[in-house]
Amino acid sequence: MKILTLALFAVLTMAGISCGRDRAARVDTTPVAEFDLDRYLGTWYEIARYDHRFERGVEQARAEYTLEAPDRIRVVNSGVDADGKRREAVGKAHPGKRPGQLRVSFFWIFYADYNVLALDPDYRWALVGSRSPKYLWILSRTPSLPRPELEEILRRAAARGYDTTRLLYVPQNKNPK
Repeated sequence: MKILTLALFAVLTMAGISCGRDRAARVDTTPVAEFDLDRYLGTWYEIARYDHRFERGVEQARAEYTLEAPDRIRVVNSGVDADGKRREAVGKAHPGKRPGQLRVSFFWIFYADYNVLALDPDYRWALVGSRSPKYLWILSRTPSLPRPELEEILRRAAARGYDTTRLLYVPQNKNPK
């Protein structure tokens, strides 16, 4: 009986791992083919994101990208916490191996992929993910997006395999203390 139970547990565990891989395999994390870093620099407001621990509860989230050297970008992510105070995380980035990809670090030498998955031709909005399907952001140059543009971005995210029902919409309208 123990062997049967262990075998069943092993089969169910492998099936769960396989389903997780299948879901990840269905998400297209390929960055855009054309990307102009100079046009991407500046301030971006976070319109929506997948929930993750390092931004949990943060409102008025935004990111600012500043070129410090030809291949070095300063990244400042900020937002208002549950106490109403604006907080910042300062990091660094450099261009990745492909257009539309940055390698970003907020801790020492540990870098993560930052893939621009879709981008407005005028750089007014961006859909951003990583190598992992666990992360997704909708960014805009303004604190809000017109509904038709947001719907287009959601359509593009869904076409890449992302579950857009998981997105949390980020309030951008309170004043920090």
